[in-house]
Order: sequence, then structure tokens, then C-alpha cells
Amino acid sequence: MSETLMRVGVCGRKFPGVERLGPEGVLAATARIGRAGVFFRTLTDMSPDLDAGHLAELRARADADGLYLEAGLGKVNPYNISEETSVRELGDGDHLLGMTRMIEAAAAIGITELWADTANYQRHSWGLHAVDRFRTDVTWDDQLVAIERYLQRLAPVLRANGCRINLETHEEITTHEVVALVEAVGPDAVGITLDLANVVVRGEAPVAAARRVAPYTHQTHMRDIVLAFTDEGMERQIRACGDGVIDFAAVLDVLTRHRGGRGPLNLTIENTMARDWNGIPLHDPRWQAAHPQLPMSDVLELVRLCDLSEERMRAGTAPGLDDYYPEPPSEDWALDFIRRSADHLTAIQTTASAEPAASTQKETS
Repeated sequence: MSETLMRVGVCGRKFPGVERLGPEGVLAATARIGRAGVFFRTLTDMSPDLDAGHLAELRARADADGLYLEAGLGKVNPYNISEETSVRELGDGDHLLGMTRMIEAAAAIGITELWADTANYQRHSWGLHAVDRFRTDVTWDDQLVAIERYLQRLAPVLRANGCRINLETHEEITTHEVVALVEAVGPDAVGITLDLANVVVRGEAPVAAARRVAPYTHQTHMRDIVLAFTDEGMERQIRACGDGVIDFAAVLDVLTRHRGGRGPLNLTIENTMARDWNGIPLHDPRWQAAHPQLPMSDVLELVRLCDLSEERMRAGTAPGLDDYYPEPPSEDWALDFIRRSADHLTAIQTTASAEPAASTQKETS
């Protein structure tokens, strides 16, 4: 893993003080704290009306500071795109036209890898209905069919502009399903945004999930997790990279081995300002029935990681679930979340880069 194979950046939408800073301020602050780039969740986070001049200025600012610049589009599930009205407004009421205009605007400033997701995380409930996988008005299988059909409609626009939509491994979708969508539409038009903190909500083990999606991964969201047992199964809590139990050394090794000649992989730290906990109701028969492709090896690894998390919290080597996040949260704490994450990821990269040289020195001595 050489120094050029990954760059550590930040999430523009969640950057501390983003409401005060605006996109220009986020870019400036990112350069000031020594991070390598910014991922803006949607093009409208950069310019609400897709003003070509404004977008070009932001591109120029990023280039001047040597920052990578990424962005996204929004939702591609016809059953929940109504939850995000800005895209439809960009298309004068036509969602497909709004997406087309966003893709064209991104391509015009050289952003060709574009994030998307398949649902919101619905916070009505801590249980099954926190995710759209368990909607009762429409089945998840029907939603997957609709997502694929919509991606097929977007594919010609993406190909014409040299762009790709990267579906996030979001809380509602499994890595098997994301890979199936990529292969159904074509990996030139559809790829994956890997968020390992989300895969555990679907019962998947982080390293195994990374192996499944690595060939198609073009964007990332980096954050760590701890797990705790509950009566229903488990609970997930988001933490800074290195503060949890994800083996990022193994994950980065898997991802970089699949990069080939595709240039550096951008590792975007998605910081969290307050306690973010989500249930994984493994014991619920409805949850079990909804995961026919879930390998038992993944579940067993998740149990191991839960044991490890609880052991560390009991021993006091990791903060407890109620002790990690400050009350009230502060911008300084969030900046430290970013710093700790970046330091952990960079240390892995540095160690991996040094290993071949050390091995060569040993062999010649």
C-alpha cells in the first residue's frame, strides 16, 4: 500500500460548523486542518441551483489547495425519492430531469464518481421499521426492482457524461443486493460507496463485506463502531476510526488490492456529533427471514466483535455507550473525531508502506 493509494478527507455536510462556513469555508477549513479533500453529499450542498459559475469556483478552490472533490446525487429508489424534493425541483417537477441536470453539472467540473443511496434511515422506530427494507406498503423485493429500473433509465445519461453512480452500503440494503444492482446495470455506470458502519445493521461482518464489494468500490465513508448485546440482538454505536472494533488494516488492504490503476482511493471520514445507536434485531424471525443471503460466518464474526466491544468497555479500555459522546456536543469534539480517525487511517497506511522496505532490507542484510 503506497503513499499514493489513499487520501483521507471529510464529509462536507457533517463538517463542524458547516452552516456557518458554507461550502467555501468547508474547503478552506479542510485544507487548514491538513485533510486531503471534501465529499459533499449532493451537488446542491455546493450550489442549490447548480450555478455553473459557483460550481466552477468551488472546483478551482479545491484544486488550488490540492483537495479531492466528490459529490453525490441523492436517492434512486422511486418509492422514497419524494422525501427529497430538491432534485425534483431542479427538474421543474421531473425527477429524472433533475438527476440529469445534476449529473451534467458534476461532469462539467470533473466530478465523475457520484454518491447515491436507496433510502433514508427512518427514525420512527428503533426496530424493524427504522429502515425501508421492512415497509409493509411495498416489499423490499419490489423496491429493488424499481431501483434497478430507475438506474437503467439513468445509465445512458451517466455513460454519456463519463459518470458513475455509487450506491452506498446503507442501513437498509445488503452488500449482496448492492453488488447485484451493479452487475445488473453495469459497473461502468453503477458502483459502490462503502460505509462499513452500516453493513453491521444488516448482520454483515465489516471485513467480509469489504471483500464482497471491493471490486466495485469507488467512494467510501469511514467511521468505526462498537456493538453491545440487547434483548433483541445487538446495538450499534458509531465511533471515530480506531475507537471501535473494525479492522481497518484488513479493510484497506482489501480495497487497495482492487484499485489497480484507478488512482488513489478517497477515504472520507463521516464524523458524528452525538450518540448514534441503531438496533440489530437478530432474534426477530421477521429480520432473519429478510436476510436469506446472510452467511452464518458473518453473524458469528459480528458476535465476536460484540464480545470484544463489551470486553473493552468493561475493562475500561474503551468508553461505555453512555460515556463516549459529550453533552452537549461541540465543534471541537467533532474536529477531534476527524483528527483521530485520520491519524488511525494514516498510521495504517504508513505502516503498510514501510513493510516492503523493511522486508527488502532484511533479505539483503
